Amino acid sequence: MKHKICMASDFFYPNMGGVEEHIFNLSQCLLMKGYKIIVLTHSYQDRVGVRYMTNGLKVYYLPIKPFYNQCVLPSMVSSLPLIRYVLVREQITIIHGHSAFSTLAHETMMIGRLLGIRTVFTDHSLFGFADTSAIITNKFLEISLADCNHCICVSHIGKENTVLRARVNHHRVSVIPNAVDTTAFIPKLELRTKNKITIVVVSRLVYRKGVDLLAQIIADVCLKHPKVQFIIGGDGPKRELLEDIRTNLNIEEQVTLLGSLEHSQVCNVLNRGHIFLNTSLTEAYCMAIVEAASCGLKIVSTRVGGIPEVLPPELIVLTEPNVPSILQGLYKAIDQVNTDNGVPPIECHQKVQSLYNWMNIAKRTEIVYNMVSLEPPKSLGKQLRSYKSTGVYPFLLVVSFMHILLQILDWWIPRSEIDLAKDYITENNHLDSIQSVTKNQ
Repeated sequence: MKHKICMASDFFYPNMGGVEEHIFNLSQCLLMKGYKIIVLTHSYQDRVGVRYMTNGLKVYYLPIKPFYNQCVLPSMVSSLPLIRYVLVREQITIIHGHSAFSTLAHETMMIGRLLGIRTVFTDHSLFGFADTSAIITNKFLEISLADCNHCICVSHIGKENTVLRARVNHHRVSVIPNAVDTTAFIPKLELRTKNKITIVVVSRLVYRKGVDLLAQIIADVCLKHPKVQFIIGGDGPKRELLEDIRTNLNIEEQVTLLGSLEHSQVCNVLNRGHIFLNTSLTEAYCMAIVEAASCGLKIVSTRVGGIPEVLPPELIVLTEPNVPSILQGLYKAIDQVNTDNGVPPIECHQKVQSLYNWMNIAKRTEIVYNMVSLEPPKSLGKQLRSYKSTGVYPFLLVVSFMHILLQILDWWIPRSEIDLAKDYITENNHLDSIQSVTKNQ
């Protein structure tokens, strides 16, 4: 049976990032396999309503404004009628939520479970346990995943983190990494500067990405190596720190700040460099280093989170998240560039191509979908018992109230009166349908 899947998240196009790219590429591969895929997200400025993307990927931009950090306000009730209508209209059988930060994903999964729809959740981030924001976020995640059919993490360290902070049974958690479109990230050696060594950084300029470390590294390397230049793509609150360092040390010619980049621009920026530097303080899985390796760059990265799992040792120099260790790794990479040692760019691209493939990721995700589709739907009583284990008893009243609202909506707007959406027929699906008809005849 071909599943009808709803990808739910606050993070999607035109916003760009690892989660958005993951949803889009996974959806495209599942569409090629013949599944029906829709994406549910909030409005982006004037982008409201239904839009179609490549291969007929249907995107619902719900008329809900983001509240904070591109996420909607977690009301649990106000968006319920609209989400129910979309799920019934599209005949969704599996809801796949993305990102622990996304309140829309958690709301959609909760409503879906009350409608008898199976749910899968992918966690893309690592969280701490000590600070106040982490404690609150972890508790909300524990509540949301208490009744989720299955969870997916992008790295083994991410799985350990999710199991501990959300108290999820480890048997209900699978590890399926991200991938990269290697056809879009290919080495273009003609873009590299011949008489200088270029270090590329593509990252959000925030504390978590180690921008404070990066500022000190830029100062030390530029003063010691006049023929080394930095190209930094990305924006964020820490950009001012990098601008101050550049101005105070008079190294404007060695440090270029490109600001925010479109994803289509990233490949050309990467190909201008010889070395890619990642100074993250925490990372579940770093897509940027895979894209850089696919372009043939030498990778220097901090040894944090799931990064050691991402690339084989010959393609990456791992360091501790402190300035002396990163400098040591960076000087090692600079020596490799000067002496032309290490893995050649074309061979590096071929290795990444053999390791990461979106169709393989889709195939592994498909196994999870098939597994959860065999699980029987839970009654309201069983769902409440699952939420009861979190110890947040008032939430049982919220779930019960949502169930009553759904019953009222079933009476007021019966499912039989909701027009069912026609499935978008891709070329592959069209050929499959012709073949099946031929066989029957």
